Amino acid sequence: MSDMEDVLDRQQRERRARMRRRAASKRAQRELDEQLGVAVALMEEENQSRRGSREGRASNVDRHRHSRGKNLLEDYFIPQSLYSDVHFRARYRMQPHLFNKVMHDICNYDDYFVQKQNCAGDLGLLPEQKFTAVIRMLAYGSSADQVDEIARMGKSTILESLVRFCDAVENLYTMDYLRRPTPRDLQRLLQKAESRGFPGMIGSIDCMHWQWKNCPSAWQGDYGNRKGQKSIILEAVAGFDTWVWHAFFGVAGSQNDLNVLGQSPVFNDILRGECPNITYEVNNTVYQNGYYLADGIYPRWTTFVKSIPHPRSEKENFFAAYQEGYRKDVERCFGILQARWAIIRGAARLFDEEVLRSIMMTCIILHNMIVEDEYDYDVEEVYEPDPMNTTLTRIYEKPMGPNGEPVQHDPLVRDGNFMHRMIERYTEMQSSYIHEHRQVDLMEHLWAVKGNEGQ
Repeated sequence: MSDMEDVLDRQQRERRARMRRRAASKRAQRELDEQLGVAVALMEEENQSRRGSREGRASNVDRHRHSRGKNLLEDYFIPQSLYSDVHFRARYRMQPHLFNKVMHDICNYDDYFVQKQNCAGDLGLLPEQKFTAVIRMLAYGSSADQVDEIARMGKSTILESLVRFCDAVENLYTMDYLRRPTPRDLQRLLQKAESRGFPGMIGSIDCMHWQWKNCPSAWQGDYGNRKGQKSIILEAVAGFDTWVWHAFFGVAGSQNDLNVLGQSPVFNDILRGECPNITYEVNNTVYQNGYYLADGIYPRWTTFVKSIPHPRSEKENFFAAYQEGYRKDVERCFGILQARWAIIRGAARLFDEEVLRSIMMTCIILHNMIVEDEYDYDVEEVYEPDPMNTTLTRIYEKPMGPNGEPVQHDPLVRDGNFMHRMIERYTEMQSSYIHEHRQVDLMEHLWAVKGNEGQ
């Protein structure tokens, strides 16, 4: 492994170790709190017994979970169910076949969701009840008490189901639904971008804040913004179909988009020299790197195309309008995420940052699964007769040499205290000259292609 990869991997290991230490500390604190709570309860019970009279222990609430489970199956999960697939899609946010696939996979992964018998021989909750409770919390932002009336489950059982569900979704589907774009994915993205007038564009990038209502008091200085609201930041890259190709969550809400970018792994592949070679021609100039559409706060790097802050001419106004319209893909993605999963639209009520991160990643993964299931990629469009054939943009899985073989990059080696190849790539990525020159070329290209439409 090269030195650059060692540095990046070491940083990732250190970050994971910090997160594990923080999670272990929180677990230890919770266990200590539970032990203290049990000790106090025992002391109170002993004091009451000494006074000579106390009320008897309340019996467990009979929630009639078996009858509710039967009614739930009759409502949604049998062939002639009471509610149609349209109602199911509206309330579970996905089609029945996708829900059944997720339920089947998670039940095989974690037998907690499988119906079992207790020591007395009584059957427990159905998998459909547990999954319904979790989806209702994610889709409607409901509290555990509200979900109790629907699934007839106790509060602690509902919260445990939520945590286990998010953990299972992350472990099962992250590799497939938060993956890097494959060459076929990139070809589709580039073809769509080229038809829009932005050759080489592979998505748009922006940040979203998730308000944290129950932020611990000791962290409120880090997570509070200038308005006093506590939040955690999500950085995401989205394509034309609102598929999320990159998600980085967990930065304190007091920071801005530039601080998030400085901590994000979004350009690690470029620094390693492993990014695909994207070649496109704009205004008779050949470029070798793709880019994201971004708003004005992002730096003037070769990996971004920003809107013109103060357009003066007709061309600049035209370019700014088009760029801002297509940059809204990521904003539209955030809107769909918050509308589909209301738990991330409202203020977070949980206390554990790691649980919040797991919930956010789960919502994004399920969103991508729904996009894959429902978006019609094969529909024919007038400007895309062949979605896998481009005219201006070419893409290779690896850079190719003159002999037709993949180029073998020089390994990253240390020379004193510096790694020259990493520094060269980082410096090249920060070239404001290429950024400005490509911005002008894109403006001329877009004016020539789209400027006369509608006249």
